[in-house]
Amino acid sequence: MTGFAYLGLLLASIAAIATIDARWRLAFWRAPVASAIAVASGTAMLLVWDLVGIGFGVFFRGTSEWATGVLLAPELPIEEPVFLAFLCQLSLVTVLGVERALAHRDRTAAASGRHDDRDAPSEARA
Repeated sequence: MTGFAYLGLLLASIAAIATIDARWRLAFWRAPVASAIAVASGTAMLLVWDLVGIGFGVFFRGTSEWATGVLLAPELPIEEPVFLAFLCQLSLVTVLGVERALAHRDRTAAASGRHDDRDAPSEARA
């Protein structure tokens, strides 16, 4: 049973990020095609990177009781592309979430009449 723990936790993590995404409509629930392209292309690029590293002997599969042991290619466990897809999804949702939070902060500051003087010369702030 523990052989599927890592894969199961990765899938649960993907579901958790999807829930955050759905709640605030950040990526897949806002632009599903663009988000799918971003995650798929990022995952593919990172998989190519992994395969090159495996080819040069830099990357190798370690043994773990938490992994399934199923290999897609020599030294490439099935969990790797799932992890890479999670990493791309997490990055996309994080960037879009931070952008949204910063835009909200700016709108709130503008509505309250405050201005951001961080870009002003230091003597103007004093």
